[in-house]
Amino acid sequence: MIHRKTQLVRIVVLLVIPILFSCQLSRETKKTPYDAETYFNMGTVQLEKGENEQAIAFFNKALEGNPKYVDAYYNRGIAYRRQGLNELAISDYTKALELNPKEARAYANRGNVYFDKGRHDDAISDYTKALEIDPKDAITYYNRSYAYYLKKDFDKSWEDVNKARALGYRIPSDFLADLQKASGRQQ
Repeated sequence: MIHRKTQLVRIVVLLVIPILFSCQLSRETKKTPYDAETYFNMGTVQLEKGENEQAIAFFNKALEGNPKYVDAYYNRGIAYRRQGLNELAISDYTKALELNPKEARAYANRGNVYFDKGRHDDAISDYTKALEIDPKDAITYYNRSYAYYLKKDFDKSWEDVNKARALGYRIPSDFLADLQKASGRQQ
């Protein structure tokens, strides 16, 4: 009788332990294997490689782990814009700005998306906010000058061209020629 009980205990132990172990494994596999920062870094690597869909997936994971991760919204916005998903890019830049209103890059990049969509007043507004935060951003002066040019506000366009030049930015010669012709002036 003791032999049968021992055998029964062994069988139960042999059956129960693997079941318990597999339950623990399934709980562990449901955990996020990386933290938000690691997913963000993985997304950034993919973004730099031009793998925008993979980058977006990693930034999504980073934001699941930390919904207030400003840089993840910012970088996902870049990936969305590269994919032509402009409304999603605007949404991500806006969320980044809600979380950090001093993020000049988010204003500048949201301005670029507005510019792409032909919303030049919105682009100028965002470029202006970016320049209030970072007044040494020559590229943003150039971008704003181009938006002013398209609105035929040539005086403001020239002001920004000259500010960009003073900061060391080389203005594309074709844009300068177009601005000179349209404005009737050389500087």
